[in-house]
Amino acid sequence: MELKCLVKTPSIVGECPTWCEQKNILFWVDIQGKKVHRYHPDTGQNETFNLPEIVTAIAVCEDPNKALLSMRKTVALYDLSTQELDILATLETDQVNNRFNDAKCDPQGRFWPGSMNNINWSSPDGNLYCFSSATQYTKVQTQVTCSNGMGWSPDNKTMYFTDSFRYTVFAFDYDLATGKIANRRPFVVLDPKGGAFPDGLTVDSEGFVWSAHVGLGQIVRYDPTGKQERVIQLPIPRATSCTFGGPEMKTLYITSATETMTQDQIAAAPLSGSLFAIETEVIGLKTNRIPQSFYKPI
Repeated sequence: MELKCLVKTPSIVGECPTWCEQKNILFWVDIQGKKVHRYHPDTGQNETFNLPEIVTAIAVCEDPNKALLSMRKTVALYDLSTQELDILATLETDQVNNRFNDAKCDPQGRFWPGSMNNINWSSPDGNLYCFSSATQYTKVQTQVTCSNGMGWSPDNKTMYFTDSFRYTVFAFDYDLATGKIANRRPFVVLDPKGGAFPDGLTVDSEGFVWSAHVGLGQIVRYDPTGKQERVIQLPIPRATSCTFGGPEMKTLYITSATETMTQDQIAAAPLSGSLFAIETEVIGLKTNRIPQSFYKPI
């Protein structure tokens, strides 16, 4: 498998690659750079949209001109054609140091943003929320250190959720109809002394989980039992997240970061912060989309 650098840019925290099947494009964000990117594989063009504050995750909507964002403390609807930002919900105003981090749309069109303490990353002050609409949400998990990668098994019976500074990807029983999760258990646990922590993830059509390991610059594929199946080594230390896309859903897109790296470290790994892709023999799952009813109740 040949790794390609698609967009060479020193993103501070490149994150949340999200494939849009309607337009055959890839969205991704730079959290601290306050940017939403839209990459066009057919032309190699990468458009950049500047936001007024950090943008931590993006989910595509059924209307391909709109996207749902998690930002510092808000969930917002972003119109890519007009660049208008509509704040839908504001949370955790009583937790000054908290901000949102990763978020995902589930198979029923619910939005799952998670938070973290932005000052002390390992402090268990974060929470995980489930939004069934712009005005209805539930706090489903507390005492989270750093809310990160999420995904759902092909049979929609398992939800995966990464708590980065517990060095663990958890698995939950997941109820598709209600969105309720239960029976939390460790799926993958990394050694805190091993030099890496788990970040974003994606799930493929075979039910295998692909997890980005920040610190070692790796994407690791695990089988449904949590056994390591393969390791993709990148030429950078801060691999942050991955997702499948492309016409056959076999292209694995990978984001990366420069945050916390010294100038010497960046000089030694000059592609840090860039967007990468690798062609696989594996087919990814279709991207879940936010329905219009989420933000415009009928």
